[in-house]
Amino acid sequence: MHRRKFIASAGTAVAATTALAAPAIAQSAPEIKWRLTSSFPKSLDTIFGAAEVFAKNVADATDGKFQIQAFPAGEIVPGLQAADKVTDGTVEMCHTASYYYWGKDPTFAFGTAVPFGINSRQQNAWMYHGGGIDLLNEFYGGYNIYALPGGNTGAQMGGWFRKEIKTPEDLQGVKMRIGGFGGKVISRLGVVPQQIAGGEIYPSLEKGTIDAAEWVGPYDDQKLGFNKVAPFYYYPGWWEGGAMLHFFINKEKWEALPKSYQAIITSAAAFANVDMQAKYDHLNPTALKKLVADGAKLSPYPQAVMEACFNAAKETYAEITASNAAFKKVYDAMMAYRADAFLWQQVSEATFDNFMMGQQRKKQL
Repeated sequence: MHRRKFIASAGTAVAATTALAAPAIAQSAPEIKWRLTSSFPKSLDTIFGAAEVFAKNVADATDGKFQIQAFPAGEIVPGLQAADKVTDGTVEMCHTASYYYWGKDPTFAFGTAVPFGINSRQQNAWMYHGGGIDLLNEFYGGYNIYALPGGNTGAQMGGWFRKEIKTPEDLQGVKMRIGGFGGKVISRLGVVPQQIAGGEIYPSLEKGTIDAAEWVGPYDDQKLGFNKVAPFYYYPGWWEGGAMLHFFINKEKWEALPKSYQAIITSAAAFANVDMQAKYDHLNPTALKKLVADGAKLSPYPQAVMEACFNAAKETYAEITASNAAFKKVYDAMMAYRADAFLWQQVSEATFDNFMMGQQRKKQL
C-alpha cells in the first residue's frame, strides 16, 4: 500500500516539474533568425565559406531554433560597409576583416593584422589566452560591436609585380594595390597605394594602370590569374603575418541572447576560425606548385627590402602611438606578447621547421 502511494506521489511530482520546466526550457531556447552579411563574395569559398560553416554549426547545435543566414558582399550590404550596418542594427552580425575600417581608427587594424605583428598561431594564443579578445572588445564596444575571431588566412604572400624588386629603391613610384595599414607603411618607401576591388585587379595589371598587387595567397591568387600579367611573385606578406577575420555582432543583440546561445556562437566562431586556416594550409601547396609550373617567378623579398619596410613600420607605429591612446594600449599589449611568443617559437617550432625544410631541400622528404 505504501509502495503504491509513493509511486502515485512521485508521478504527481514529475508531472508538476514537467509543467514548470517546459516553459523555462522554451524561453531559454527561443526561435531566432539573424542575418549575417559578409565582406566577401561567394567565389572566395575559403573565406565566405567560414560564415556558412559558422551558421550551420549554430543551427545544428540549437536543433534549428537559431537560424543565421549568410549573405555575400553586396547582396544586402556593400562589403566594406558591413561593420557600419552591424553598428546601426541593420543586420545582426557580419563576417569581415577588422582592418577594413582602420580609416575610422587605426586600432581596428589589430583585429586582422598589422605590419610585422604576430603570426596566426601567436594571434590565436593572444586572442584566446592573452587577453586580446577582451582588449579589442573594449575598443569595439564604442562602435556597438561585440567581436569574436572567425578565421585566418595564415601568413599571406607579398604580392605580384610586373618588374623585379632587388632593392628598396626599386619600390619608388610603384603603383601597388595594397589595402589599409600595409599601404600606409610601404608608402614611406615610395610606393603609391591603390584601393582596388578584387575583380578589377587583373585588368588593372594587364593595362598597366597598376604595377603590382597583393591579394591573399596561392589558392585565391591562382583563381585570378595574376601570374599571366605580373610574373614576379614575392613573399612574405609582412603586413599580414596572420590575417584574422572576425564575426562582428551588434552588441545589444549579443547581450539579449540567452547564455546558452552566446556559448554556442562562441564555439561555432572558434571552429570557423580553425577550419579556415586548415583549408588554406591544405589548398595552398597544390596551388603554389601549379603557379610556379605556369611561369610564376617565386622569390623572397630581399633582406634589404624587408629591413627597410620593418623600419618604416616602426616609424609609423611611433607616430600613431604618440597621438592615439586606444591604438597605443592595444599596440603595447600585442607587441609585448610578440616578444615572448617569438622567443618561444624560435626555440621549438622554428627549429623543428627549419630542420625539416632543410631535409626537404636535400630531397629527403
